[in-house]
Amino acid sequence: MVTRVQKWGNSQGLRIAKSLLEEVGIRVGDRVRVSIRDRHLVIEPAAAVRGRHDLRALVSDMPDDYRVEEEDWGPPVGREVW
Repeated sequence: MVTRVQKWGNSQGLRIAKSLLEEVGIRVGDRVRVSIRDRHLVIEPAAAVRGRHDLRALVSDMPDDYRVEEEDWGPPVGREVW
């Protein structure tokens, strides 16, 4: 794939084809690590990419005696709506 470096506001960016992102498991909004190796720009998924955790497995690791409790964060500060 050949693309161009483009200016967006005060930044520069690349457009990357959806098929390339899918191939490495990156989606819009995911965090990526950008580095330089041997004068090459390398873009790779950051450590935690969505979709890599199984909810059932995570819940099964919870202690059997775990109980949900309501937390009181105190009165609103600013313009929160409660």
